[in-house]
Amino acid sequence: MATSTTHHTASATRRSTQAPTTARLDSFVGEVREVVGRGMAPDVTAYLVGEKLAPHLGVEDTGGLLTPEQQEGDPERYRQHLLHAESDGSFSVVALVWLPGQATSVHDHVSWCVTGVHRGEEHERRYRLLPAEEPGGSARLVATEDVVNPVGAVCGFAPPGDIHRVWNGCREKAISIHVYGADISRLGSSVRRVYELPADR
Repeated sequence: MATSTTHHTASATRRSTQAPTTARLDSFVGEVREVVGRGMAPDVTAYLVGEKLAPHLGVEDTGGLLTPEQQEGDPERYRQHLLHAESDGSFSVVALVWLPGQATSVHDHVSWCVTGVHRGEEHERRYRLLPAEEPGGSARLVATEDVVNPVGAVCGFAPPGDIHRVWNGCREKAISIHVYGADISRLGSSVRRVYELPADR
């Protein structure tokens, strides 16, 4: 069963206009703004935003991407820090902070998305949705790929075909940067649907 949702399992921190930022984040937001402003197809936009994100990942010195507060986790669930929401709603940037073992449900997304691992290691299982084989039967999920993303890894995608589950499978905190083609300050989450279906693994 797939259920529509505007709720997410991450705890969220909303950013006010006075919230601290970094010069590197401001520079990256400007780069994303330029790409999004070209008005290209979602998959092309995701690819180009991914190219802009890659050089900013893993930088931990005084020129880093995040403030210390934006790297804080939550012992109960993975935590979402809203870093930027464009005023016209065209894109948002968030940091997801994962303590060891924290995970998402199986889900898909409201828009194109780019993710990059900034710290630690992020595990991902991707799925394909198979329709019911007979009337009254149930659709099911088939796992198509398992991916381990280290620091610096970037991936981008656009619906459909974006069903996955993500978790921190390492022994340290993991942080990933996500760019979405949607207003996360309004929606609260990038999740469109959570899937509660039989899966082969």
